[in-house]
This record gives sequence, structure tokens and C-alpha cells, in this order.
Amino acid sequence: MRANILLAAPALLGLACHAPADDGYTLLFLDRSAAARVGRYSWAPDAPRSRLIAFDGDLHVVRVVTNPRISSPVALAPYPEARLLISERTGEGVVFDTAGEPVREWESPFAASLYATDGNRIVASRSPYFVQFIAEDGSNPLLWVLDTLGVPHQGIGIIHVPSIKYLAQLVNAGPVAISDGVAYFAPLVRDEILRLDASGSPVWRSSRGLIPAEHDPRYVPGRERRVEHALINIAMNVGPDGRLYVLGAQDSAATNLRLDVLNTKTGEIEWSQVLGTAATAIAANRRGKIRVLDFQALLAQTPTKGRELFAPAFALPDLTGKVVRLDNYRGKITLVNFWASWCEPCRLEFPHMAALYREFGREQFDIAAISDDVRDSEMRKFVREFGPPFPILVGGGRMKAAYHYRGLPYSVLLDKQGRIIERIFGFGGDAEFQHLRQTIAKEIHADTVAVR
Repeated sequence: MRANILLAAPALLGLACHAPADDGYTLLFLDRSAAARVGRYSWAPDAPRSRLIAFDGDLHVVRVVTNPRISSPVALAPYPEARLLISERTGEGVVFDTAGEPVREWESPFAASLYATDGNRIVASRSPYFVQFIAEDGSNPLLWVLDTLGVPHQGIGIIHVPSIKYLAQLVNAGPVAISDGVAYFAPLVRDEILRLDASGSPVWRSSRGLIPAEHDPRYVPGRERRVEHALINIAMNVGPDGRLYVLGAQDSAATNLRLDVLNTKTGEIEWSQVLGTAATAIAANRRGKIRVLDFQALLAQTPTKGRELFAPAFALPDLTGKVVRLDNYRGKITLVNFWASWCEPCRLEFPHMAALYREFGREQFDIAAISDDVRDSEMRKFVREFGPPFPILVGGGRMKAAYHYRGLPYSVLLDKQGRIIERIFGFGGDAEFQHLRQTIAKEIHADTVAVR
């Protein structure tokens, strides 16, 4: 059976982890995304909360890292000098050190890329997390090999050009893994797993046998433009025991997952297990022992004492010229929101912020809405149009340089001590603000002093 899905591909959540000891576990997958071993600990991207999480060998949370340059991290990979290579959902490669400081960033070699490394060699595939529908004629390779600055220097493999060329990105997207210089690729929408040589030719080709007769993705007739395709290979990783672990869909719609473990030399499927869930965490040790875990329980360990202070502290004029400082908000939960008059999602977000502002008392919750408009007249026209009940602070077009966010709107929710609870990139609609209400209510009643 094939699944009819909307044209936009689903965003998937990623995790990358490390277990330092033979008896320790490496977390290979979390909520349908592959892992990578980095440094002493397991480093996990938590995309919905825009953060990285470090686990020890017993899968206990030991650290949390947030930064404006970490927007929607979907995968991690090792980078030279014990650094982290982050795949952003939209394809950027972002390098961080394990102290949580950004090192470099590069644009995606494809419309959106997923990166895998073995510590020295970087390989990029078309991302299965953010598929864009762009026609291809077969001149681009299946994978790019990048140098450590993120510059593509060698293409490997040949793409399959479907009859509908605008679906080429979808057809050739998929998870990639690399170990000891050997690349493995598994197409998102085809029932095959490949080991590739240096030229990109298959050394072996394996199949789960899920789809009796495959065909290319195709548009479905109707009012709403939809694409019919099967989600087959969701994520892939080389485990600590040297075998290839592939997480795939059992039912073509990815509501029931299946784990397959392959011999990397022959491509033989040595072990399979139907997981019967759409989201899970999977860990393995060096002996090949496997654990299936509740990923929500793993993330629930995250300690509040790991929160960092919001910085730099601002001192900005409001619309009357009065200077408002970050310290003025101490003692209450605060939503710091960056916006601009030219930002269409900001227009959609402002009524939601106004409703949120009215729901809580000022002694408990406040909003610092900072305009990043360069033109004062446009900012004031926007304010007259929306009449927000919360104060507007004037950033004067200097905020992106100060806070390094990728785009607008960008919000940061702070606790009573001015520490970051979570970062919010873009406008997520009703679901986002319902989550915010719950988080704010919880934080208002939390004893934040007790967790310092």
C-alpha cells in the first residue's frame, strides 16, 4: 500500500549519540533520525526545542546547549578536533565545538542536505527531512563529498531522473552513512539500501522486500496537489558493532517502523524487528545488544539547572524614548520576541501574542517585542495597524547582528531569572501558542531558585 501525502515532506527529528565504554550504549536513533558518535558523550539534536543534548554512556542527560545558530537541528556528525557538525532542517551545515560555541557554517550543496561523516570525510545527500520539489536533469551527482570548510569537491553516484522531473529531489533524497571511507545510501522512497564505491557504483544492493512492484512518485488527481509515494528508508547509521542499522517503514506511510541490521561487507540482512510505532529511540552496544527506548522519557531527564542566561542583555528605547532594560523583566516569565514590519509571519503571530499577553498578569508574565526595522516610519505604521497591548522596543535594524538569529520572527522564552527556557524559530500557529501557554503556566509555579 502506498501513502498519499501532501506535497511538503514531513520534518523528522534527529539524534546523535556516543557511548564511551564497551558496555555502554550508543543511541542510534531518536524519533526517526540517525545518530553519530562525538567526543566523550552522546550529542543529540532536539529539533522542536532548537537545542543539543549530551548523554553519557548510560543515556543520562549531562548537558544542554542552545544558540541562535541552532534553529532546527535534525542530525549530528563528528567533525575534526572533537567538534559537532549539525545538519539544519533547511540544509545548512553548522559546526559547533563541544563547549557550545559556533565555529563555522556553510550553505547546502543541494536544495537541502543531510551530512554524514566518519570524522575526516564529509558526505552530503539530498535531505529526507526537508524535500523541495526542483527539477533535475541528471547532471548533479547522487552525493557530494565536501572538504572541512563545507566546499563540495567531488560528486559520487548517478541520480535517477523520474518521469516527473520536479520530483527528482524526492526520488534521490535519503539517509547517508559513512564509515572508514565507505559510503552507504538508502533512498527515502525506494526499497533499496546501497553500499557505494569511490565512484558511486553499487558494491551491493539490498532490499527489505516491502514493495512488490515499485514505481516513481506521481501526482494524484484532485483539487489539492498531492504526491503519491512510499516512505521506506527513514534513517541509517553504522553501529558501534560495525553493522549497518537501517530504520524504515513497515507500512509505506511510516506509522509503523522496522529496524533492519545489515552486514556491511555483504549487504545481508542479519536481523529485523518490527517496532510497531511511529516514534522510538534505539540504542546498541559494541556487542550488538539492542535496546528500544521511549525517546520522550529520555528527553524528560533534561535538567533545568542546565539553562543559560539570555545574552547580550539589551537596553532599548520604547516608542516614547524611555529606555527599557532586560533587568526590568527579572522575576517573571518573559517572551522576548524579535519582529519586523516587512515580516509576513510576524503579522500572523502578533494577534496570538496579544491573546497570550492578556491571559497572564503582569506580575507573572511579560513580553518584550523588539522591532528590527531600519525605517522607523514602517515600524510605527505596523504598530498603529495592530495596536499591540504589550510594549514595543526599538532595535533599529541592529538586532540580527547582536543575536545571530536566522530569520524572523524569532522568540526566546525566559524564566524568572532571565535564563533561556526555549527558543522559537518562525511562527508555529495555534499549536505553538498552546505549547507556550502550558510552558508559561508551569514555569510561573516552578520554584526556579531551587534548581540553580
